[in-house]
Amino acid sequence: MKTDRVSTGSTAFDDLLGGGLERRAITQIYGEPASGKSTLCLMAAVATLRAGNSVVYIDTEGFSVERFTQIAGENAGTLADRLYLFEPLDFAQQGTMIADAEGLLKNGHAPVGLLVMDSATALYRTELDLGREAIRKLSHHMIKLLGLAKKYDIPVLITNQIYMDVERDRVAGLGGTALEHLSKAIIRLEKKDSARRAMLRKHRSRPEGLSFDFTITEDGIRTV
Repeated sequence: MKTDRVSTGSTAFDDLLGGGLERRAITQIYGEPASGKSTLCLMAAVATLRAGNSVVYIDTEGFSVERFTQIAGENAGTLADRLYLFEPLDFAQQGTMIADAEGLLKNGHAPVGLLVMDSATALYRTELDLGREAIRKLSHHMIKLLGLAKKYDIPVLITNQIYMDVERDRVAGLGGTALEHLSKAIIRLEKKDSARRAMLRKHRSRPEGLSFDFTITEDGIRTV
């Protein structure tokens, strides 16, 4: 029986999101480099693979086979058979590969249970000199991802990079209001000395500001 939530592979992370990743919606994680974004994505992917489903994984920053193997453990090879990996090299290719992913959602051998995009904005950064056109393209990519989430009843998990919003004097996710608006849940990761903090920035039914602290371990994360 399908539930309306899909586990992230971390009890603390599931709890923060009110039970896991919401189907038919985009969940966004943003934070500075090495704050744990990719680890959380890999943990969610491994949890879905272990549940017997396939995962579509679009990685714009170079997929770490070593990190996947650490998190997946001794069954990494078997689980990897159901991991459909896309590695776009530029922003245009990112859009093409999002479109290509639909073929797997429609015709994959095992049903796809999760679509991950790590990071949604790494290649967008290279297009920023195009101004509004870059934002338009990014919005189009995100609308396509949201369409896939709704059409195939799956959660989409994306990561986002950060910049300093000088006007509001705060750190914000790239991609402006378009990316913020299209994400149903948003989590910010912060570095805190040797630990990290995951804080809820947006959710339809849970209060903003809920958080938990964790450290990154070889096989994922450990709450502190």
